[in-house]
Amino acid sequence: MTEMSNQHGRSARYYDAIYAFKDYHHEAESIRWLLGARGVGDGATLLDVACGTGGHLTFLREHYQVEGLDVSPDMLAIARQRHPDVPLHHADMLDFELGRTFDAVICLFSAIGYARTEPLMRQAIARMARHVRPGGALVVEPWFRPDQFFAGRVASRYIDQRNFHVCRMNVSEVAGELSIMDMHFLIGTPDGVDHFVERHELGLWTQAQMTDAFTAVGMTVEAFDDGLMGRGLYVARQPGGDDASRP
Repeated sequence: MTEMSNQHGRSARYYDAIYAFKDYHHEAESIRWLLGARGVGDGATLLDVACGTGGHLTFLREHYQVEGLDVSPDMLAIARQRHPDVPLHHADMLDFELGRTFDAVICLFSAIGYARTEPLMRQAIARMARHVRPGGALVVEPWFRPDQFFAGRVASRYIDQRNFHVCRMNVSEVAGELSIMDMHFLIGTPDGVDHFVERHELGLWTQAQMTDAFTAVGMTVEAFDDGLMGRGLYVARQPGGDDASRP
């Protein structure tokens, strides 16, 4: 491993409950449409970088030959329970090497932000790009731009389930190109109440910085303002290749 760390440690077991609002099926269908429009059809090979607990893989595997990758062993443990037959790799997006290429590589839910600095973001994009075969596609969902993220914003989530209650709260901070969120968790179970803090630092980059990271490795890129959940989306193509739809 390099600069990335296990951001979701103790909270991993509550991740799916906290993000139950995400419509993974709709997002997977949007990705499928975007890939199909660029010649990557059903049956193609697809790598989900920073796959987390495998929420997108649940639906993408219905159409593609999927694999996943994540730096968090806790998140991967949940993904492996969900998808025991899907190849899942414990690796860092900054330096992973799988020894093969894919028709499509995706990195969703702003995971690229955890690269933290622009040089490391460019390194992660380059690493993903080298795993895209000629004519294939790379889809990256960014974190917020500098003009979209503000210090002093209070955010909270409350989860009420039968066996546990979760309260997650943070106040946002900005330090240079970093957004910082110290996530305070209160977890209530029949055994008692637990409190812990996870620090999340994500890089804030302009659209120009992001698009330049793709073009610097020879890819053509399209930037979409809305994307899957209002944070934007980058869809890049690797040059070359005669048939990006082959399985």
